[in-house]
Amino acid sequence: MEKRRIAILGSTGSIGTQALDVIREQHAFFTVEILTAHSNATLLIQQAKEFKPNAVVIGDESKFQEVKDALWNDDIKVFAGREALCQIVESTEVDIVLTAMVGAAGLEPTVRAIRSGKMIALANKETLVVAGEMVTKLAREHAVNIYPVDSEHAAIFQCLVGEWDNPIEKIILTASGGPFRGWSREALSAVTKAQALKHPNWSMGAKITIDSSTLMNKGLEVIEAKWLFHLQPEQVEVIVHSQSIIHSMVQFQDGSIKAQMGLPDMKLPIQYALGYPKRLPAAFPRFDFTQYPALTFEAPDKETFRCLQLAYDAMRIGGTAPCVMNAANEIAVQAFLEDRIGFLEIPTLIEGMMESMEIIQQPTLEDFIEIDRATRAKALEGIA
Repeated sequence: MEKRRIAILGSTGSIGTQALDVIREQHAFFTVEILTAHSNATLLIQQAKEFKPNAVVIGDESKFQEVKDALWNDDIKVFAGREALCQIVESTEVDIVLTAMVGAAGLEPTVRAIRSGKMIALANKETLVVAGEMVTKLAREHAVNIYPVDSEHAAIFQCLVGEWDNPIEKIILTASGGPFRGWSREALSAVTKAQALKHPNWSMGAKITIDSSTLMNKGLEVIEAKWLFHLQPEQVEVIVHSQSIIHSMVQFQDGSIKAQMGLPDMKLPIQYALGYPKRLPAAFPRFDFTQYPALTFEAPDKETFRCLQLAYDAMRIGGTAPCVMNAANEIAVQAFLEDRIGFLEIPTLIEGMMESMEIIQQPTLEDFIEIDRATRAKALEGIA
């Protein structure tokens, strides 16, 4: 396989650092061309000194001089700010853009990368949640492949290889259930930030971990799956599988089901997305069936964990409804992490924004950006 040049948007986050672990091990196949971070200048500098990219971007412009001074003798270009981030993905020296930024901030640079004809390894699920119809249409117009990095969507993608001409009856996204599986609403009312940040199976960033505890992360994945695999809402099912060994499944029109299995390790789907269609040899731990004598499954509790139902509602409404839902969720999660609202107030805030914000059915990119901004502002007012 010809060596692929990678741009990592969000290199200091959980997915970004694990992607660099993959590249470190698979240096014969991948090279780092661009690294970007929002504000973690210290780690970005360390990564740049090790991987020697052509350029780095620090989103927080106040950190620009710190990064520039640190990399002065390393022959690495340094840029800062949102527009620099959007421009850097257009570089002709990049083959694949790994979008590992958290939240709706990943939308615009992903759109710019698609318009420049770059392959996309998508870890930023909010891009398709906020603007799935527009993004997938752009990808078709520019003949750009989007390779999913989320473990669930990577599993679906792997199950579909060789099945492109066979209609899907439904897909089944598995969910661990998070740290509060089986809890009552009364118990959830007293949940603390420390409890919510302890995921039973996966090591992730704070925002995604909270989303997992509310089941919003699964709701975002439901919407992402609709656009990635061209499905109707009723074709996307969620099932709780607490062991996180089956990463997701596809059921075909003949009733047969294909599943992708393995130990919970994000480096495997990252490597698969960057190296597709090759399966590269790796030293990842191997699954041992004898260590898991029982795999269990149960329906999710959408009444107690209302965020999952809100995501289904937003998907069915369409237009800017998922954008509103996502923006409100990002504000609510941050407020919870700052101890400004309680755990059960997260879905309450989201539902309130979905009911009060105007929904546009055929939005432009500018509409998405404005709705996102307006929703965040209104949600913050509600918290204050």
